[in-house]
Amino acid sequence: MNPIELLAAVVLLPFLAAPVAAWSARINRYAAAWVAGGATLLALALFAWLVAGHIGQMPVATSHAWIEAAGLTFGFRLDGLSLLFTGLVLVIGLLIVIYARYYLSPNDSMGRFFAYMMMFMGAMLGVVLSENMINLVIFWELTSLASFLLISYWQHRKEARYGARLALAITGAGGLALLGGVLILGHIVGSYELTDVLASGELIKNHELYAPALILILLGVFTKSAQFPFHFWLPNAMAAPTPVSAYLHSATMVKAGIFLLARFFPALAGTELWVIIVSTAGLITFLLGAYTALFRHDLKGLLAYSTISHLGLITLLFGFGTPLAAVAGIFHIINHATFKASLFMVAGIVDHETGTRDMRRLGGLVKYMPHTAALGMIAAMAMAGVPLFNGFLSKEMFFTESVRVAGDIGPVWLLPILVSLGGLLSVAYSLRFVHDTFFGKPDGDLPKKPHEPPGMMKRPVDLLVVLCLAVGILPALVVGPLLHVAVTGVLQAEPPYYSLSLWHGFNLPLLMSAIALVGGLLIYLYRAPIFRWHARSLAHLDARAVYNRLMELLMRAGAGVTGGLDNGRLGRIVLLTLLFSLLAGLAGYLQTAGLPGVQAALDRGTVEDSGDWVTWLGMLLIIIATVVTAVGHRQRLFALISMSVVGLGVAMIFARFSAPDLAMTQLSVEVVTMILLLLALFYLPQQSRKLSSPARRWRDAGIATGIGGGIAALTYAIISRPFETISGYFLEHSVPGGGGTNVVNVILVDFRGYDTFGEITVLALAALGIFAMLHNLSLPSSRRDPFGRAWSDDPHPLMLRTFAQIILPLTLLFGVYVFLRGHNEPGGGFIAGLIVASALVAQYMAFGIENTERKLHLPIHGIIGAGLLISLGTGLVAMAAGVPFLTSNTWHFTLPLIGEIHLASALGFDLGVFLVVVGSTMLILLNLGRLTDHAIEHPDYASIEASPADGDSRGGRDA
Repeated sequence: MNPIELLAAVVLLPFLAAPVAAWSARINRYAAAWVAGGATLLALALFAWLVAGHIGQMPVATSHAWIEAAGLTFGFRLDGLSLLFTGLVLVIGLLIVIYARYYLSPNDSMGRFFAYMMMFMGAMLGVVLSENMINLVIFWELTSLASFLLISYWQHRKEARYGARLALAITGAGGLALLGGVLILGHIVGSYELTDVLASGELIKNHELYAPALILILLGVFTKSAQFPFHFWLPNAMAAPTPVSAYLHSATMVKAGIFLLARFFPALAGTELWVIIVSTAGLITFLLGAYTALFRHDLKGLLAYSTISHLGLITLLFGFGTPLAAVAGIFHIINHATFKASLFMVAGIVDHETGTRDMRRLGGLVKYMPHTAALGMIAAMAMAGVPLFNGFLSKEMFFTESVRVAGDIGPVWLLPILVSLGGLLSVAYSLRFVHDTFFGKPDGDLPKKPHEPPGMMKRPVDLLVVLCLAVGILPALVVGPLLHVAVTGVLQAEPPYYSLSLWHGFNLPLLMSAIALVGGLLIYLYRAPIFRWHARSLAHLDARAVYNRLMELLMRAGAGVTGGLDNGRLGRIVLLTLLFSLLAGLAGYLQTAGLPGVQAALDRGTVEDSGDWVTWLGMLLIIIATVVTAVGHRQRLFALISMSVVGLGVAMIFARFSAPDLAMTQLSVEVVTMILLLLALFYLPQQSRKLSSPARRWRDAGIATGIGGGIAALTYAIISRPFETISGYFLEHSVPGGGGTNVVNVILVDFRGYDTFGEITVLALAALGIFAMLHNLSLPSSRRDPFGRAWSDDPHPLMLRTFAQIILPLTLLFGVYVFLRGHNEPGGGFIAGLIVASALVAQYMAFGIENTERKLHLPIHGIIGAGLLISLGTGLVAMAAGVPFLTSNTWHFTLPLIGEIHLASALGFDLGVFLVVVGSTMLILLNLGRLTDHAIEHPDYASIEASPADGDSRGGRDA
């Protein structure tokens, strides 16, 4: 495998492991953990093998064409920055999987948990390894969705549901802003490839669109990494299980924003606007998070705000915009991931073994949990920046850079004082974490008797704590090479000289560290008056109040707009929709100067001999059938029959104007629609009541006439404009580009195959949604027809069964014929799918659903899934061959007795379309038919003139 294939395998492995983990939990509760751990370990092994073979060749980047016209490619990039973050995602992910195996209770679904974890891991790997910026945004949004599922894992808890919605709203909105910034950036550079963007820093920074691009991208960064003023979502996400907090909110998800900051550093940093925005947000976040963490009583709450503070520290460093600041930022990313994941897991152990995380109830746990206490103390000292721990080294680099740039950001004394204050607060809350949990005075009323957790639950923390010590004592040996490679990937150049020595002499940064340590100790010792002042003055302030108020105003505004447009009556909605169409038609008509005559417009828009008497007769029949349907709509069955004449007439018009594919599609859809409506009519009164007075009917007729005229005007304005047809391109390239002479089918499965794939996906989702709504539903049904005659006791007449048996093999054969000829003659997977589905549904109707299911055994859900997978696989195979997604390939060969065979790879995609259409159609129609089995018999239902569904939702008259 080449490097890009290996990277693709690393990204895809967690996604593939997610459904396997969910399924395996049915066999054994712990099998899901083994699957997740095995997939993570395999991905880590593949990545290590790749890095070992290409460490001297980075960056390695390549892309496969996907949708070239939109600049969308599918590719991956390996450089020092992506190497660092991929390592963090996989290594810490593996440790979290081991930890979670022992953390989750017997009541928790391990399959669901590890499936969500694998989905998130894959999304994060996609973010850090993407070469195309649009791909990066897609994976970025997938991290938000996966984190939503993980935060709300304990769905029975209100705070978990709230925290998940809050996180999704904030990070999702940031993702939209990021997409806008990426689109602008791609427009400036002329490419969405990171290789091109990172090499175009001067072009971007000198462009007039630099400011909006920067602001939009930073909105994505700040929302994801919980920077002020978007910081408040992260503490609420602590409602998630502790393994989720340890993974998402210390090492991965919140670091995605920091990753983006580092990734675009060469292209966007170095301007005054960058320094002002990034440094200000980082400094405020650093101080606000540190201050608030000191007053949190919940262990995870303290760690959440300390995470916000450290993320602000890293953001502030990148905001300085200097290469050495970037070195310090990357170094602190590594250190923070190790000590913060350790602390979260320690907090989870304390909660798991005591039943509470409230530090006011904890205390003295060192007596019962000495091993856990030692782990917590080491990790907390690393967080506080105590010498000989890794946090001290990156904090020293932070202080050094703060002193270096102090004169460029405000008065020369301001920045050192503020960052020293932040360091002082970090020492204070670290002391509180250790002392109030493991020392102090115990409450004596804990939900559980404290004790050490299982040994394997502590092993991940042991490893991370050892790293905290090893990096702190031997930084150059343990982390030096990784830091050098990562900084090179950030700067896209050799990094400046920096030192990882433990001692740099007596200087101002060392004095700042000493002040932070001593000051933090004093604040903690004299915390009582500070806590009282905070409770009296600032404790009531909560950023969530602003968010909740804003959401309330948005909901009220939305409800007001909706209430003004939708009063619950169908007539109001129809009227507004049609009035908009009228205005659009009039606008198009009036803005066109010098419209040609009607005949010229017809000649331009249709074939030359469109005015023969047969065509006009067909159109007249359609008009008459439409009028009859409108007049006789109260007789539902009669209206349905007359409406079918309209559908048949439209199909004939398609055939008349040389569109046989459309004609066949229209006929197939018409058959399926008629079956659907006939099934629905069984549960509706045969006759609807009169809803309107004569005056209102005349009014409605006038409105319909005016709106119809507006739509006609719009149509006339469109076909009257000069235009260049694109049909020539498709006619010219249909055979050489798509390998088929049926241009319509070639467009569907090749030129616009991606659109078709999206459409069949929507069709499958719609079918599943209808299935969910109809499953086990009971509806009232009548025993008599509108004339009082009882329904037949035989629901499956002999004549219907006989004809169904005769028609089935012929229809199936015809469906296969239509499917196989579709690439060169009228036909294709969609039409064939409707034909076959109609034949199969006829069998169910003739012999009964239960009897037919016993004979056929059709896995309808599996048919839909297989169709989607086959269609997707066809596109992926094309990409693996080095061509854009869903690009067709053709083969010609000769067989004895048969002759020349023409085979196109698009046949596989069309097969997927065929299966999805068959499965979706049958799923909808059969579940409507199955309602009969659950129907509640209502002897007088046929005589009821109307039901609430015939009018508006309030039972009143329609507008």
